Amino acid sequence: MFVNTRWWLAGGYALELAAGRGWRQHGDIDVLLLRRDQLSVQQALSGWEWWAAAGTLRPWHAGEVLPAEVHNLWCRRRPEEPWRVQVMLDESAGEDWVSRRNPAVRRPISTLGHVRGGTPYLAPEVQLFYKAKGPRPKDEQDFAEVLPILDTEQRTWLRAAITSTYGDRPWLRALALT
Repeated sequence: MFVNTRWWLAGGYALELAAGRGWRQHGDIDVLLLRRDQLSVQQALSGWEWWAAAGTLRPWHAGEVLPAEVHNLWCRRRPEEPWRVQVMLDESAGEDWVSRRNPAVRRPISTLGHVRGGTPYLAPEVQLFYKAKGPRPKDEQDFAEVLPILDTEQRTWLRAAITSTYGDRPWLRALALT
């Protein structure tokens, strides 16, 4: 998708790739991209309509470097079409991914994802960390579907990341019991 740029399929699709099967419908495609690589997505999908989301939607102009408070980009081919791709911008420091929600939560970029069938996708424990902030019904379903495939290391990382960032959450009990 992006030339010479690391990116990962995110959201529910990433979790389905991790599990090796699908279980629900998706409204769009979520992609995680490091902030430092943001302009590569404009180049890869040139001609698409781009909008930056930070409280409100506003056009994202070609070549514009977005400020730190913009974490989400929406795009579609034409104004009359639905949004097709949501790009989430995340932080990095050298070779480490750094959570924008809690800079103490980090890991080497090389461990941020996996590849299945040639498609890079976000590690399931990282995707579930994002979903743990305020789980919606589809997030609860995703958690229930993915929990059985998480190994001890993934569960330990997820439990620590949730605890240090969000405090007590119901998912912590499930992570402790399994």
